[in-house]
Amino acid sequence: MFRNPSLRRIEIAFAGSIVGVYATSVVVSIYAYHHGGATAVGLVMFARMTAAALAAPFAATLADRRQQRHVMLATDVTRVVTVSATALAAAAGAPALVYVLATLTSVISTAFRPAEASLVPQLAASPEELTAANVSSSTFDSVGAFLGPMIGAFVYAAGGPTPAFAVVAAAYLWSATFLVRLPATKRPPVPEHAHEDSEGLAAGLRAVRGEPRLRLIIGLYSAQTLVAGAYGVLVVLIALQLLDLGNAGVGLLQAATGVGAIVGALIALVLVGRRRTAGDFGVGLFCFGAGLLAVAALPHAWAAVVGLAVLGVGNSVVDVSAVTLLQRTTPRAVAGRVFGLLDAALIGALGLGSVATPLLVHLVGVRASLVIAGAILPIFAIATRALLADVDRSATVPDEQLQAISTVPFLDVLPIQQKEALATALERVELPAGSTLFTQGQPGDQLYIVAAGAIEIELPEGPKVEHAPTFTGEIALLRDVPRTATVRVVEDATLWTLEGGRFIEAVGGHTRSTSAADAVVASRGVALSA
Repeated sequence: MFRNPSLRRIEIAFAGSIVGVYATSVVVSIYAYHHGGATAVGLVMFARMTAAALAAPFAATLADRRQQRHVMLATDVTRVVTVSATALAAAAGAPALVYVLATLTSVISTAFRPAEASLVPQLAASPEELTAANVSSSTFDSVGAFLGPMIGAFVYAAGGPTPAFAVVAAAYLWSATFLVRLPATKRPPVPEHAHEDSEGLAAGLRAVRGEPRLRLIIGLYSAQTLVAGAYGVLVVLIALQLLDLGNAGVGLLQAATGVGAIVGALIALVLVGRRRTAGDFGVGLFCFGAGLLAVAALPHAWAAVVGLAVLGVGNSVVDVSAVTLLQRTTPRAVAGRVFGLLDAALIGALGLGSVATPLLVHLVGVRASLVIAGAILPIFAIATRALLADVDRSATVPDEQLQAISTVPFLDVLPIQQKEALATALERVELPAGSTLFTQGQPGDQLYIVAAGAIEIELPEGPKVEHAPTFTGEIALLRDVPRTATVRVVEDATLWTLEGGRFIEAVGGHTRSTSAADAVVASRGVALSA
């Protein structure tokens, strides 16, 4: 994945952003504690999470109406300004202003992740690159969850809130410097009968409501986040009450989860070649819940370390699989809004899990709470196993069609999301020797990809025979002119046809594809006019 310059830059930018997000959280919490105690910490966190959950779906619409890299860059630059202002407010001794600016920064941050998640499929050249990019994001998220708070707390301890907020601003500036160098991407055209742009959030809601696969993945992902919210409370109770490990035990168990998350990211990368992303998603859900059940069944320190490491593995596999499935299932025109709705659902589920767990523990105790929370996801994973298998079958494009697309140089350079869309649009045709594909002067309406057999092209200098794999018919489509030659089948042939409108839409919307098409047409002795 890092060999792709665009993916490399966006992932390094994401690393800076996520470190800033986690560092902001701990610095604001420490500041609130020193100025209002535990009550202030809870109120400020509630305000930030609530505002972010409410803003996320609306902020995400920007990712569908503007270039995603511009949205991400504007988010970073704005956060640099708001966090720098927060540093000044802290230096001036204005806690209320610090809290308002911190909440504003949280709201602004909600635009970053949907834009990043909807841009990555446009930059990835293969399913492997797409999954690898999501593995990188998940890994950076796990590392950022440790590194951000560590940096924020250390700088706060050494110099107070003002330099701590300044370091956070530097993390966002780091992210922005890599986003500046991302290439421009073209937004997909919106059909005349559709109203995605004018409908705003409603278009994202309609896309989720009308696609069972999206509802399934978002629903299960939200259930996992609900249990993750419960885990945030239960891990403290496991260490302090169930196992009597003391304060250091909380860190030990969270470290075990973190190590498991890194291992889970590596496992997700290994699983790329199986093309069973939805099945892996179900396995991740099962592992997440099984980790809590293991602690309930064996309340010992070693079992807790192993069980929560398994939970961490499941967490990474779920994150990578869910995001990859959504990227490959969501219509590109509304991808930002769908991810915004996802963020709102996840934040809400996380908060609900955190709030409901103390009440559950009060009613049934720690071990019973572990059993209840731990059983939810394995039950869901087993109950939806057949549905997840259907998602895998419907989301997988047959290799034969993708291979045909890859034989056309100016289609092979397209992002994987577009290549898969084109591959599903291919129509298979079997023609015997002697058949005529088209004659000179006819209107051009299709591209032909020859997967087997041979064709003969009548040229002014004489006939030319081309054997599979090859392609023909692109000149008339690209130049919007009648067919420039007659093409016949000279050996029984298997061909894939692509409708001209889909072909022009794909090639014309991508700079590298246009350049490659220009080179191919020029190599065939025809100048490609503007």
